[in-house]
Amino acid sequence: MEKLDSVKLARKTPTTLSDTFCEATAAFGTISQAKGILDARERALILVALNSAVTHMNAAALRRHVREALDAGATGDEIAEVFQLVSVLGIHAVSLGLPALLDVLASAGEAYDLTLPLTPQQETLKQKFVEARGYWNSFWEQVLRVDPDLLDSYARFSSVPWEQGVLSGRLRELIYVAIDASTTHMFDEGTRQHMANALKHGATPQEIMAVLTLASTLGLQSVAFGMAILNEEEYGY
Repeated sequence: MEKLDSVKLARKTPTTLSDTFCEATAAFGTISQAKGILDARERALILVALNSAVTHMNAAALRRHVREALDAGATGDEIAEVFQLVSVLGIHAVSLGLPALLDVLASAGEAYDLTLPLTPQQETLKQKFVEARGYWNSFWEQVLRVDPDLLDSYARFSSVPWEQGVLSGRLRELIYVAIDASTTHMFDEGTRQHMANALKHGATPQEIMAVLTLASTLGLQSVAFGMAILNEEEYGY
């Protein structure tokens, strides 16, 4: 025991970051809060979205921001709706893959004819999607023509929060902007689409910039995550 204690005393103190860096980090991490463009509840819900997204999934940060959201007045139903909204991120496998598939097929001489008139079933599906989600674009047109069953299933799944949820359309679209623009996803087409949607729902450019600022703070997690492991490996605590 005495030998172990002497070894502990001989160790250096844990590696720390400079006061300058810590102060700069704290200022950067709270810039969105300092500007006050989004209220505390909205900021916390957006951070819940960012940290629960399948492209990130930081459990420790998620727990902290769920607590912050509750303390800021968010309800359990609102937080649960954020999870529902964020769960649609998986469809981006199709957003990326279908246009690529169509290009590959065209190069192989097996192009889909995307100019044929829509069937009555396809027309109905398109109308339902627009009514539930409030927009339409060329990608969904491709899905409709290539796999209408997938569009039907996704539309029913993704529309539930819009039909039964408690958050505003504006905040829902800001959440979509956050998870699409996140540094762990960077989905350009979706970011642009949901920015346009957010503006239509009454969001301001300043609010969208506040969302992007919150998303950019994910990079700070590298420091907290890395320093903890550094000191565990270097000094044993």
